[in-house]
Amino acid sequence: MNAAAFPTSAQHAPASILPSRGGVFGRLSDLFWRRPKLLLFLMLTPPLLWLGIIYIGSLIALLLQSFFSIDDFSGMVNYEFTLSTYAQLLNTANFDIIVRTVVMAALVTLASSFVAFPIAYYAARYAQGKWKALFYLGIMLPLWSSYLVKVYAWKLILAKEGILTWIFTKLHLGWLLDGVLALPVIGGNSLSVSYIGTFLVFVYIWLPYMILPTQAALERVPANLLEASSDLGATPNQTFRTVLLPLALPGVVAGSIFTFSLTLGDYIIPQIVGSSRLFIGQAVYAQQGTAGNVPLAAAFSVVPIVIMAIYLWIARKQGAFDAL
Repeated sequence: MNAAAFPTSAQHAPASILPSRGGVFGRLSDLFWRRPKLLLFLMLTPPLLWLGIIYIGSLIALLLQSFFSIDDFSGMVNYEFTLSTYAQLLNTANFDIIVRTVVMAALVTLASSFVAFPIAYYAARYAQGKWKALFYLGIMLPLWSSYLVKVYAWKLILAKEGILTWIFTKLHLGWLLDGVLALPVIGGNSLSVSYIGTFLVFVYIWLPYMILPTQAALERVPANLLEASSDLGATPNQTFRTVLLPLALPGVVAGSIFTFSLTLGDYIIPQIVGSSRLFIGQAVYAQQGTAGNVPLAAAFSVVPIVIMAIYLWIARKQGAFDAL
């Protein structure tokens, strides 16, 4: 027999699954289809370059600046390695700024968690259908408006002639407001120029960032665990302390990452609402822009970075990243 009558499989094997396409875009498409890792590399290169050069590079430059000092006579930066700039952070005035900022961030985080938990619990356990959609709309709607508009609106609300003072007066509780404003340190002429006002605005601005992770964590808690706890004779308080709170804690810690870090670095809210005492963000702005002391501004900037690094390490141990 003729061998041509029985062609081999190699003779009929196609060169490729699909024919090659012409044109530049066709050849590029074929190249990326054959080498998907090349496409992944080209897609990841721009964001990685931005992250590595613009973000991380600027942080490294900032860190290096903090090891320099400012010449008291000429006002120029002395580019010699020294730790004297960090030693200035331990001065009474500078150390008070750090303590004030950390305490405010901690209080805002605690208050946000207390306010957010019942809201998140209701949304996770009881809200269904349109009510859950309404919940998400109510939480997200404040985030759609301008940050500055919200802060200045609160400035007017908390002012001495604002609506809050008017409400206290109409309820014949002006004496209570005056007593609160008379408190040392946290008081002032009005809520808009007091630490209390700064605290209230911080809680309002960052509260959605605490509610959403907490709600997500609570939705992952199986309902049968709560029912089993009740069936075994646990009181609602015991169920909350031993079952619900431990399982929802990663979500609370995840939300606290946002509220704590955002409060720690914010300088606009204390600039608009609050007393004349500085926070870390304001100190960085003042040293960088007004005083021209870039090394001290860099040293102040390193403080929240170190604090957040420690905080994130603790949060990771608590499993907070699983709830993000």
